[in-house]
Amino acid sequence: MAECDVLIVGGGMAGASLALALSRHAPELSVTVVENAPLDTEAAPETHYQPSYDARSTALGWGSRLIYEDLGLWPALASRATAIRRIHVSDRGRFGSTRLDAAEHGQEALGYVVDNAWLGLNLVASLKQAPVHWLCPARVTQVIPQTGGALVAVAKGEETEQWHCGLLVVADGGRSGLRESLGFHAQQHDYGQHALIATVTTARPHEGLAYERFSDDGPIALLPHGPERDFALVWTLPEDKVADGLEATPEVFLRQLQSLFGWRQGRFEQVGRRQSYPLSLQQVPQPARPGVVLVGNAAHALHPVAGQGFNLALRGLVRLSQCLAEASRRGQPLGAMATLQPYLNEHQKDVETIVGFSDGMVRLFSREQGAPAALRDLGLLALDAAPGIKHWFARQTMGLGGRRSSLEHD
Repeated sequence: MAECDVLIVGGGMAGASLALALSRHAPELSVTVVENAPLDTEAAPETHYQPSYDARSTALGWGSRLIYEDLGLWPALASRATAIRRIHVSDRGRFGSTRLDAAEHGQEALGYVVDNAWLGLNLVASLKQAPVHWLCPARVTQVIPQTGGALVAVAKGEETEQWHCGLLVVADGGRSGLRESLGFHAQQHDYGQHALIATVTTARPHEGLAYERFSDDGPIALLPHGPERDFALVWTLPEDKVADGLEATPEVFLRQLQSLFGWRQGRFEQVGRRQSYPLSLQQVPQPARPGVVLVGNAAHALHPVAGQGFNLALRGLVRLSQCLAEASRRGQPLGAMATLQPYLNEHQKDVETIVGFSDGMVRLFSREQGAPAALRDLGLLALDAAPGIKHWFARQTMGLGGRRSSLEHD
């Protein structure tokens, strides 16, 4: 039987980020990552990454940049990260709007847009010298919680290995079958919407400006992405309209987008491959038990309206790594609830704040249940005029929360 201190199920952005954080905060711990997809753990990002107009991307808040700087990863990411320096928030057909500017907060950016593939390749590459063992492609077929950890059966091809770990971390996403098999149940609110994502090109350069524009059907987000006129589009559509958005010709699609968004960026000239996924709020009320903890989308998945899902997860992963590092120094069992409870107490407060922030925005601007348009206008105008409220709003957007982070620079 093989053994490790921490076994992470899922080698995507969340699982690999946790492994990296553990290698930084608790290098004495042995970490094993089980990933179902084949991975070339020896790949060099610069030689294996092929930039694509249709690449899926993630918005990393300024706080996430600070985390990756602390973990030593940011210099590698920065060469292909597009800075978000300003954000324009508006309500279609109304006069209310607000603007956020990184310069007003003494930062060079509010956040950055990074291709998921680029982030993943650099995460895996950064773990080459770390005490991390990869099992991929492989999958967990059985988990038996035990005193002092968990017994995990891992299938690799035709063979099955038995692993004992001090702590099992479930990081395999919002559709985690392992989560359900372990008896964790997510509370879910279906928004009745889909996010349609694509890359679009506009006539005018983005100059680091992002947009969040609310319409009757849902918010439209445009995030500066790569070359000077490209944006990552996240268009929220009702379930009964998403098929039309996916199947429309590029000309019809761009004409509809232009009608809703307007002409602030000039004409929409090109759209890449379109994809969609359903939107819901998912939360596991108690995401930990002795020997097992859920992280990332396996623990909570948010509406993308505020772009906070992965940023929230990353903060939690760092908190967990610090908690496990402290337990290791004290000789405490990693999977004990006494070890995990401080992490849960702090992270769940963060979850509640961000869920309230993002879900509140969805409900406020929802056609079915939102506030009257005049009140939404007044809210946006008040936000733009009240420095204290605007500062709080900006810090949530930047992924810094209400308190000053230990990672923030003077």
